[in-house]
Amino acid sequence: MIMEFHIIPASGRAMVFLAALGLLTFALFASIAYMGFSSMGSRFEISDRALRISNTFYGRSIPLSAIDTDSVAVVNMKSDGAYKPTLRTNGIGMPGYAAGWFRLRGKGKALLFVTDRENVVYLPTSEGYSLLLSVDRPREFMEALRSAARRQPGS
Repeated sequence: MIMEFHIIPASGRAMVFLAALGLLTFALFASIAYMGFSSMGSRFEISDRALRISNTFYGRSIPLSAIDTDSVAVVNMKSDGAYKPTLRTNGIGMPGYAAGWFRLRGKGKALLFVTDRENVVYLPTSEGYSLLLSVDRPREFMEALRSAARRQPGS
């Protein structure tokens, strides 16, 4: 004769904990996937009023009046140590992609959207940080930015 006994079913708290853990895992995976895919689809749009960074977690609109267009330059982060990120304060850094807030070795705080460290547009702002952008046509980008800034009232 075999006698069979069963475990007392777990309380609802265990199921709530497992569901919360599952949701947290999914949210973490989704945010990492979004950040990874944004490295392929980020856009930099120049209007008459602002530089808009879109299709990325750290996107924003920066008024042209806040960008020092006279100091905008193409830099090589690999060879010029002043532009090398030393500390990630709120961002993602993986091989071939850096986005978010970083401290630079010689240039203070910066918001990076970088996929190619040898061909980066450096944009200092009056907001206490700089922008470092990997732009597909950096010279055209800089000229468009300067041209839009010259059209600003009071320029």
